[in-house]
Amino acid sequence: MSDIIQLLPDHVANQIAAGEVVQRPASVVKELLENAIDAGAATIKLIVKDAGKTLIQVIDDGKGMSTTDARLSFERHATSKIRTADDLFQLHTKGFRGEALASIAAIAHVELKTKQDEDDVGNAIVIEGSNVVSQEVVVTPKGTSISVKNLFFNIPARRNFLKSNTVELRHIIDEFHRVALAHPNISFAMYNNGSETFNLPISNYRQRIVNIFGTKTNEKLVPVDEDTEVLKISGFVGKPEYAKKTRGEQYFFVNDRFIKSAYLNHAIASAFDGLLKNGTHPSYFLNLKVDPQTIDINIHPTKTEIKFDDEHTLYALLRSAVKHSLGQFNIAPVLDFDRDSNLDTPYNYIKKNTNSPTIEVDRSFNPFQEETQSKARAVAYKKEPVASWENLYVGLESKGTKTQQDFSEVHFESEESTGSMFSEDKQVDNIQTTYQLHNKYIVSTIKSGMLVIDQHRAHQRILYEDFLKNMTIKEAVSQQLLFPLQLHFSVQDIEIINQLKEDLEHTGFIFSGVSKESVQIIGVPVSVPESEVSIILEQLISDVENEVPDTHFSATDLLAKSMAKSLAIKTGQSLQKDEQEHLVNRLFACKEPNVSPTNRTTFVTMSVDELDKKFI
Repeated sequence: MSDIIQLLPDHVANQIAAGEVVQRPASVVKELLENAIDAGAATIKLIVKDAGKTLIQVIDDGKGMSTTDARLSFERHATSKIRTADDLFQLHTKGFRGEALASIAAIAHVELKTKQDEDDVGNAIVIEGSNVVSQEVVVTPKGTSISVKNLFFNIPARRNFLKSNTVELRHIIDEFHRVALAHPNISFAMYNNGSETFNLPISNYRQRIVNIFGTKTNEKLVPVDEDTEVLKISGFVGKPEYAKKTRGEQYFFVNDRFIKSAYLNHAIASAFDGLLKNGTHPSYFLNLKVDPQTIDINIHPTKTEIKFDDEHTLYALLRSAVKHSLGQFNIAPVLDFDRDSNLDTPYNYIKKNTNSPTIEVDRSFNPFQEETQSKARAVAYKKEPVASWENLYVGLESKGTKTQQDFSEVHFESEESTGSMFSEDKQVDNIQTTYQLHNKYIVSTIKSGMLVIDQHRAHQRILYEDFLKNMTIKEAVSQQLLFPLQLHFSVQDIEIINQLKEDLEHTGFIFSGVSKESVQIIGVPVSVPESEVSIILEQLISDVENEVPDTHFSATDLLAKSMAKSLAIKTGQSLQKDEQEHLVNRLFACKEPNVSPTNRTTFVTMSVDELDKKFI
């Protein structure tokens, strides 16, 4: 037999590696930002167009590269971060594999400009699909500027798998947040389609969180600080009352590297045990410092998963540190009957010096003079004429007589009941035709047998068609609020609300103003209680961020689905007889009563024959 194993060409091997490293535009953003940090940059700019599909550019003022390094950086497994295998367990940099630039250059048009501080001129390299088109000397400032254009231009199938610009931009912003939160000592800026999205100056960790998520975030944070031989924990957790239904604001950083860990996340959740509502998740921004030799980062292409030597110890330390902070700052309730919270010393005053209280004396005080005045007042009071108690009963007899006469003249309606020609119909109406089972299903009878309806899915279908009709006809009924409702959101959430503002107004919402960090609402749809508005908008934003668009995708359809899901009757809610009948009638008045908006069955039928077979 002939030999069948052969080495793959470099451009094929690069595209295979690109499938691991570059999954979407956000992956490119992550790799380029981390390279800029490793280069010792103090200022980093990210420029994005069309959610990274057209352009991703990262500009930094780091140390730059020489002519040889600039060319060699696009070769596979060429890196300045490590030298030997032992260096993998002493990592102090973001990158170490040397695959990122080679993988990106294999599937995009890349233009690199770089210059070191001691050089007079820099170098520019243009690469298209792993092929070096040009390399020349250029005038450029110190640092590196790398532009990635036309991502996946030579892999159209991969480009077709990308989601909508809104979803892809959200992933890019998430990666930007992860890098910016890990390095508050570096200035970051982000521009999307020519407009500034973020401008984050050098600051402390708390201020960096506030700059990203809005000024309202400052009052939600509880500091966490614990220093042990094994682990050093610093950062913040969110107060329980501000917990969200989504897991958006959950950040773990190990040695300034963002990670995902379901195990450590469970430690935080257990620390909040008993403080959170069902279905909500706590926010946290925690930095963990551990010995690099006790962790293994090289287990996943995206480097977001880390293997710890002793996970159980980290779990216990993290849980106790968060629990201690919640108790120390009076977030968690304390069962102490002898403790008086009014006597607690505020934390702001613990380190302040105490001063002896000053004593003020009123030298004009004369107790004898006060006594004289009070006696005078008492005498004056006694001189007031007092009405005789007998006067209270004068004329009472005549008043009583008059009252009796008045009552005798009052005419009352006859209490006799008259027969009704519709009395028989009322008796028919009292016959119950629907029943609620386990506060989840509505059971109704039909000619052929029995009908079982899922009340939550059925109500979703009803509301979905109502909202679609309102948004299409644009004649939704709105109820005015007595006081305007002020809701605070992050910058990227406000952008999504602005995109959906017109459709929201067609459903009945009335906005009096939308600022950079807040929304003011003066009117809501008739079916929406005021307390549910913030929950509906948060759910809507989450659905828009995670929605996978298809050929039938539209913002109107997504908005109707999201609002129907938020407002539908929940499982476990008890319904009265007339409510059950109304739900059944409304469901079968819909255009598609068989399925919910998410294409799940709303009801099932069981014929008499099927029931008979059960008793054989």
